[in-house]
Amino acid sequence: MITSVDAYFTSGCGRCPKFDTPECKVHKWHHELAKLREIALDCGLTEEAKWGHPVYCFQKTNVAMIAAFNDNCVLSFFKGALLQDEKGILEFPGENSQSAKFARFTDVGAIQQLEDVLKSYLFEAIEVEKAGLKVNFKKITELEIP
Repeated sequence: MITSVDAYFTSGCGRCPKFDTPECKVHKWHHELAKLREIALDCGLTEEAKWGHPVYCFQKTNVAMIAAFNDNCVLSFFKGALLQDEKGILEFPGENSQSAKFARFTDVGAIQQLEDVLKSYLFEAIEVEKAGLKVNFKKITELEIP
């Protein structure tokens, strides 16, 4: 796996055999990921490589992460469930997800149109961390698991 964010943008995440090849999904979404990176850094977050992805932190606490998939790229909020999401752009990654939520993108134009919204969500996520808010997780017995 990658050990620096710059390596992510040049070679990929290192989590699959397409690492450091033109077929890597990071290269497919290069412009979109670069714009999401710019937005996160504009909010004063620090940048670290974790789990093969760029993670954006406030005072060493994970706030957001960007990632590339086959059909889209995302800006993911670790405590997205605590955000207001007034524009309704965040979604849970799965039906039993309780904390993380993400905004999905397929073109840089959509990111540019939502830049102010994304920044406001990032600033809200920073305030969540400052306040020390925690997600109240359901017990495993309360979840519907197939």
